[in-house]
Amino acid sequence: MEPSKRHPRWAEVAPEQWNDWRWQVSHSLKNADDLADFMQCSEGQREEVRRLSRNFRFALTPYYASLIDLNDPDDPVGLQAFPQSMELVSAPEEEQDHIGEEHYSPVKRIVHRYPDRVLFILTEQCSFYCRFCTRRRIVGGGMHGEYLDEIQEAITYIAETPQIRDVLISGGDPFVYADEKLEGVLAKLRAIEHVEIIRFGTRVPVVIPMRITSELCSMLRKYHPIYVNTHFNHPREITPESAAACARLADAGMPLGNQTVLMRGVNDCPVVMKKLVHELLKIRVRPYYLYQADLAPGTKHFRAPISKGIEIIESLRGHTTGFAVPNFVVDMVGGGGKVPIAPNYVVSQAPGKWVLRNFEGFMSTYTEPDDYEDRCPEKCGASHATPSTNGKVQSVASLLRSRAPAMKAKGRQQTAAAARVRAVRQGT
Repeated sequence: MEPSKRHPRWAEVAPEQWNDWRWQVSHSLKNADDLADFMQCSEGQREEVRRLSRNFRFALTPYYASLIDLNDPDDPVGLQAFPQSMELVSAPEEEQDHIGEEHYSPVKRIVHRYPDRVLFILTEQCSFYCRFCTRRRIVGGGMHGEYLDEIQEAITYIAETPQIRDVLISGGDPFVYADEKLEGVLAKLRAIEHVEIIRFGTRVPVVIPMRITSELCSMLRKYHPIYVNTHFNHPREITPESAAACARLADAGMPLGNQTVLMRGVNDCPVVMKKLVHELLKIRVRPYYLYQADLAPGTKHFRAPISKGIEIIESLRGHTTGFAVPNFVVDMVGGGGKVPIAPNYVVSQAPGKWVLRNFEGFMSTYTEPDDYEDRCPEKCGASHATPSTNGKVQSVASLLRSRAPAMKAKGRQQTAAAARVRAVRQGT
């Protein structure tokens, strides 16, 4: 396949340089004047870009910059890359830590929101800074070496918390780390017996696919099982280069998923989204999440209504391959976690019978067995039926197994993970 076209600014760069990820990083557009030159700004626009640079950092690789149509002010790739004056305006509902990560952070770089898994924020740096970034309060920080103690503290927390079986390494972007530094972290995690799964969240295959080298893949495969979730938002981001990067990861045995953010003017269209999920499957990347855009400060201009996401899922379910349909989720404000939202396919319910509809509007009934006996508790053991460690009902699932008629919600529910966070903070 022919490589993607380059912007004339980099037309004379030798292929061996262009395809070197370190060259891409070192020649990224990182300051206001460089970016304004590339955007062909007027003097007034240039001053606005300078103002925006004080609000949120820039980094635009030559590869990704070349995908932008500079003649189209509404280019869906450019909208993700170029700063806009609306970033300086925060809506009343927007907060710095809108999804409550700091509330569930027992030590720096760890977010322990769910019982058996943690988010490990390895770095605040990215090779490309998305203008809709949900962690814009922290990304763009210092170099790796300054935080070695914090990284070790995070690994120690994971080692001392046996319920953690799944570690998601994200940031920032963990693939900005050099291979040997990344392997040092992986080796320590793999030495922890109760860590079963390691996942990466990265946008590198989209914005700097040259980083996915054969050397990186050979190193990663030594620490399987490893999963990689990447972040394509528009079909135009799927190029020969990004397809090759995903192929290298998949060939090295890493299942690939994709997390797309629903964004106004970028992909809030059923036709665009169907094209995106089809192109993802062709490069062996399974659509995993469609995210409702978060309430990060200065991002209101990116948000579409939740109803648009439901419309998109409705347009996919039944109209294309089942595993091409992502889960549409909202990350709840205040730390409630991800909530899946879908079109309603349940029309009605009566004792023993359900009325369901399909994507065409066809309706039928499903009759439940009248002789079913739930023997799960006795098969699995009494612990399965125990509502919680303190005998208190703390989730909908535990309510189903409890004799309690109700579950009280006093403020935010305090899960076992949250209790662990409090204990660490209090030194108990």
